[in-house]
Order: sequence, then structure tokens, then C-alpha cells
Amino acid sequence: MSPHELIEETLQQIRPLDHEAGAAAAGAMDGKVKPLGSLGQLEALAARLAGIQATSEPHVDKPAVVICAGDHGIATSGVSAYPQEVTALMLSGFAAGTAAVGVLAREAGIRLLVADLGVIQPAVIEPGQNVVLDRRVRAGTANSLEGPAMTFEEAQQAVAHGMGLADLLIDDGADLVGLGEMGIGNTTAASALTASLLERDPARVTGPGTGVSGEALAAKIAAVDAVLRRHGDLDDPWQVLAAMGGLEIAGLTGVVLRCAARRVPVLLDGFVATAAALVAWRVEPRSADAMIAATLSPEPGHAVQLEALGLEPVLQLGMRLGEGSGAALAVPVLRSAAAVLRDMGSFADLGLADEKPTA
Repeated sequence: MSPHELIEETLQQIRPLDHEAGAAAAGAMDGKVKPLGSLGQLEALAARLAGIQATSEPHVDKPAVVICAGDHGIATSGVSAYPQEVTALMLSGFAAGTAAVGVLAREAGIRLLVADLGVIQPAVIEPGQNVVLDRRVRAGTANSLEGPAMTFEEAQQAVAHGMGLADLLIDDGADLVGLGEMGIGNTTAASALTASLLERDPARVTGPGTGVSGEALAAKIAAVDAVLRRHGDLDDPWQVLAAMGGLEIAGLTGVVLRCAARRVPVLLDGFVATAAALVAWRVEPRSADAMIAATLSPEPGHAVQLEALGLEPVLQLGMRLGEGSGAALAVPVLRSAAAVLRDMGSFADLGLADEKPTA
């Protein structure tokens, strides 16, 4: 099946939330031995999981986080505090299990899947370390200040690879998939995508990323503005993704769409991962029904993204690391929401089915 055929098939399979399942879960929560609404957002999360999975008994038994990595041509324009070589070094850290997301994933019992969508220099993986899957489309994107970051065909191939990664996980039993990313320069690409797709001022959605400030931040904002002016005539989200995005962002867009098509909740990490979700949403608005926001990043554009998607974050810890770290931390909360719905006692269990609990 060609990338185009896979994408079209996936889009046709996406359906909205199962409101009956969500309502059944919410009703069951109301009957638990507690004041109405006293578990707060945990109750809403259980109902959302039910609606996404189309069952009144949602589950988070086999969660996974998928990390897509790629390099960005615009990084050569000085928009990051770190050199591009760091992308490959971080992939080595993911393979060794020493990166933050590796530690958090182990603690929470989460499967971690890492894929190289287009790092300039492939990472060195030692024998016995975790695998980094080769899904390379090209060795980094072109500089979007000078032309399109990718061709349309390259962007679609990366999206299809992301869909394949989602299938790999779901076919192996994954019932919740978190998004992670790695790529020096990718907050610049995410800022450009966000500003374009949501028609926002670049200064409103461009932040420090790896830690740039002062004149360096001003230069980063100017670079995003220049990207928008160069590609400002584009409206189709696929064309915007190809012109401004990154290979890893395209890959994550595919993960989102495939999870939505297969009714698997997709847990958004920070600013870059949510930029991929924005592309998916613009392509197929119903895909937003499969999304849950793990965390709120201090990157100024992230709150703008979540507002557009209609999502409230599970956690607010001031994290802006990316790489799926926020998603990994949110998994236990979602697992707990499903467990409370499944295992907590109800008024009916106590012979008080006719009692009407109050808030």
C-alpha cells in the first residue's frame, strides 16, 4: 500500500468519541461511594478513555511511548542553544535507557519505542541496548528559510512511517500511546507550524526551546516570521507540514491519525508533539477526539495549541523537556482513572442504589 493510500484509508476510519460509552462510564463514576464529582478531573479522564476506546470499561494495561527523531535544516541558522549533533547523541541515550524518558518509562512500566525518521548522522547503538528503528526518509530536512523543508512525498512517507509505528504497538497490545520527539531545532519548526495552522503572531507562539533568550530569542522569532512569509500562501495542512515541519513531526502526525482510527487514546506530550497533533486535527478534526493532553509546557505556544484542540492538561509541572517525558509521567494518572472506575465500590454494592449522592 502506498503512503497516500494508507493515509486515505486511515482518515476514512476515524470516528468521533463514543458518547454512549463515555456517558456510561460517567454514570458509573457518579454511583461510586463518594460525593459527586469529588475525584475531579480523574472522573472526566475515565469517561474520556471510555469514549475513545468505545467501552464502558476502559483500560490502560499496556501503555507505550513512541519517540520519533529527526534533524532540521533550520537549525543551521542559529535557532537553538545546542548543535545538531545532540540529536544523534540523545538517540544513543534513549537506546541506553539513560535519558529522562527512559527512566520515567521504566518506573511506570511503559514500553518505549524509538525511531529515526531522519537524523543527519545515525546514532551509534551498542550491543544489548534498546533498538532504534530505522525509518529514515532523508538525512534531515532542508532549511525552511530557503525553501520547503521536505517534498510533499517525503512528508507523506514520514506520516506513513508513523502510522506503521502505531500499528506495530497496537498490534502488540498497546492500549494507550504517548508521543515523544527529539530533534534540535524542532521548537522552531513547531512554532512555524502553530503560527501558520492557527493564524497566530509568531511572537505569541515562539519560546525559548532549548533555552535561548534575549537577542537569540528575538532572532528565533524573526526566523519563524521569515518562514511564514516565505510559505505564507499555503493553506492545505499537508503542504504546510512539508514546507515548515520536521520528519519527526510528520511521523508523530501519522501516529496520532492511526491511533484515532484504531480507537486508541493518544497522549500528547509538550509543544512539539502537540504541533503534530495540530496537523492531524487540521487534516481530520475528529482525530482530536482521541487526544489527551499529558502536560502543559511553559513554551508560550503550547497553551495556544491546547486551547485550539479543546484540551486540558493532566499535569502542570513546568516541564519543557519533550522526548515524551510528560506523557510518561501522566500514564499512571490515566491508569488510576481506569482502575477507580473498574474497582472502586459503589452505593449499589452497599444496598443503597436508591440513594442520591450529593456534591
